[in-house]
Amino acid sequence: MNISLKARLIDITAAALIGVALLIGAGKTNAEAANQVVARVSLSRQVMEVSVDGRPTFEWKVSTGDRAHVTPTGAFKPTRLHEMWYSKKYDNAPMPHSVFFNGGYAVHATYAISRLGRPASHGCVRLHPTAAADFYRLVEIFGPANTRIVISE
Repeated sequence: MNISLKARLIDITAAALIGVALLIGAGKTNAEAANQVVARVSLSRQVMEVSVDGRPTFEWKVSTGDRAHVTPTGAFKPTRLHEMWYSKKYDNAPMPHSVFFNGGYAVHATYAISRLGRPASHGCVRLHPTAAADFYRLVEIFGPANTRIVISE
């Protein structure tokens, strides 16, 4: 499936989920009942599971920090997004579709696809380029305030 069609499908799906969530959440007093994206990263399993409004939507292999570099654990909100970023710390390394969540740590695309599924990064959460583009788009659509990134052992 080409990227623009996939982006349109994500837009349509997101709009539909927002509408349903708003209808379901309309009678609830909890403002967080609707319009939420939660990305759960498991360091031990090297996967990221993404839920939209509490419904499992994606599961992707990741690469997190290797033995010499830690990936921070905890619950975070995205702090900034960059369609393309170049690392100032690691030799101008490309970081496409970066969703920063804790200082210089980000969820971003990698070209080292063969290393997904095992620790290999300097601490960031690396995704397949297509998955990173999808996640980036979800954060854009739902907004950083409605997105949580939860990283656990």
